[in-house]
Formats: sequence, C-alpha cells, structure tokens
Amino acid sequence: MSRPRIKQGMVQVYTGNGKGKTTASLGLALRAIGHGYKVFMLQFMKGSKDYGELQTAEKYLPNFIIMQSGLGTFVSKENPSQHDLDMAHQGFKTAQKVVNEGHYDLVILDEINIAMDFNLIPIQDVLELVNTKPPHVELIFTGRSAPEAIREAADLISEMTLVKHPYYLGIEARQGIEF
Repeated sequence: MSRPRIKQGMVQVYTGNGKGKTTASLGLALRAIGHGYKVFMLQFMKGSKDYGELQTAEKYLPNFIIMQSGLGTFVSKENPSQHDLDMAHQGFKTAQKVVNEGHYDLVILDEINIAMDFNLIPIQDVLELVNTKPPHVELIFTGRSAPEAIREAADLISEMTLVKHPYYLGIEARQGIEF
C-alpha cells in the first residue's frame, strides 16, 4: 500500500517578532504525520539537545526526523564565526538534498529566515530551492525577518506579533514551554 502524497505542495512562511513560529511549524508537522506524511525539520542556528521536539520525535514519531545545524550559542549578526557560516552552509546542503530527493512530504527549515538575515545563507539559493522543489513537497520557513523576496515567493505567510512576553519581566525560557 502506498502512502499518501500532498497533491499541491506550497511554501509557507512563519515570521515576525512574536513567539510561536517554530511552535506553529511543529503543530503542522504533527497534523501531517497524523495523515501519514513524512516530515523532516532542519533547525538552523540551533545546536542544543534540550529542545523538547527533538526528544519527542526521537521517542515517539518515527515519521518525523529533526536535525540541527548550529551551535548551542547565539550567532553574532555583525560578525558570525567561520564555524557558524560552515554549519549553515552544510545545513543548507542537507536541506537541498532532502527537498530534491522528495522522500519527505513536509520539510521545515526552522530559523532559515534568520540565517538569511544574518547572511549565513544566500537568499538566491533559497529561492532556487523554492523554484526546484518537487510538486508534492510542502516547504515551511520559520524565523524573524523573512526577506522580501521570500515573502513574494511564499504561498502563505503568517506574521507573529509580539504583544506581551514574560521575558520582559525577567522570566527566562521555560523547559517544555519555550524549548
């Protein structure tokens, strides 16, 4: 029995300064897996194994693969290290391979908008990926500062707006909620 395929794969962008971009993509992944789709997520600029989604996918969701391509530290926008550049480049090469092979129905490139904004990944390379993806692949981009060219190429854009956040009250990120 063959598994289902998405009839018309589109490009979705989750961006903005509000919380919830990665969380929205994870909800979409869960929904897709429930319908028999295979999901791949590559997290740019993230290297910590403390993210709950990594543990959940590994333990309970065999149709959901998550890889990271970053360090567990913040990247300097003005002066990224060579290691940050190399990891972003390698991560994007992996993303290209995964998308073009077409084995996964939903591919999430988490924080790729920031990686482009920080000039770790050329916008033109991402646009080429959009234009050459197999028709059944749904492609999701998350992260603040989605470039205008990516916005134009997208079929759906959701902008998360920051209204209020506990961080500004001095409350640190909470395990199981923010990561």
